[in-house]
Amino acid sequence: MQYGICPLSIVPLRFAPSNESEMISQLLYGEHFKILEERAKWSKIRVAFDAFEAWVQNKQIKKIEEIVYEDLGTQAPELSADLIEFIIDTNQQLTPVPMGASLNANAYLNHKFDGHSVSGVLPKAHIIQSALFYQNSPHLWGGRSPLGVDCSGFTQMVYKLNGYRLKRNAAEQAKQGEALSFIEESEAGDLAFFDDNEGIINHVGIMMQDNYIIHVDEKVRIDRIDHSGIFNTELRRHTHKLRVIKKIV
Repeated sequence: MQYGICPLSIVPLRFAPSNESEMISQLLYGEHFKILEERAKWSKIRVAFDAFEAWVQNKQIKKIEEIVYEDLGTQAPELSADLIEFIIDTNQQLTPVPMGASLNANAYLNHKFDGHSVSGVLPKAHIIQSALFYQNSPHLWGGRSPLGVDCSGFTQMVYKLNGYRLKRNAAEQAKQGEALSFIEESEAGDLAFFDDNEGIINHVGIMMQDNYIIHVDEKVRIDRIDHSGIFNTELRRHTHKLRVIKKIV
């Protein structure tokens, strides 16, 4: 088994080993992974944080020893906590890194970070504070940063910044936590899941106080939520059908 780490700001993860293939997620700086299959230009990887599997270009990753991979897995994650920060390499060159980038591997990469970071498990009340940093970030299928994010990438990264692990996709996240019977039982920071006409969960957002929700719909935005789902006041209609609310924390 071989192992690797992301040494760049943001690297696309693709469904198939081709630049023309759909981007289904992203690696952020410092995230580490197992290499499941290596080809001439591409490798299939399994991300350590959420066990997500996808293809990445070999030129955009750096291999590490197994002992480094194992060591990173035992450390409490230290994450960049500002929208954009910078890493400094041995040549004094700057690399921008987005909020949620992993800083634990700086010593192995010979990089320095002199910005605001966060570590450990934070109280549930901090979840909404973190979510608001992403407000107005554009929707990007497969995105996981304030420069572009999808619905489940948004919830995953907000929870990650507060010390909690979520799976990558909305349907997988919906299998985590405890289901609530009524919307009135929910608290700010709980996750609300929504399904399509076939009953497939395809959307997720973070509950706020007073029947509001922050989620991704073309951008990260705040809307009303009721027993039927998300109500967009601009469109004057419901845009997402509520399936279940889950308490993760």
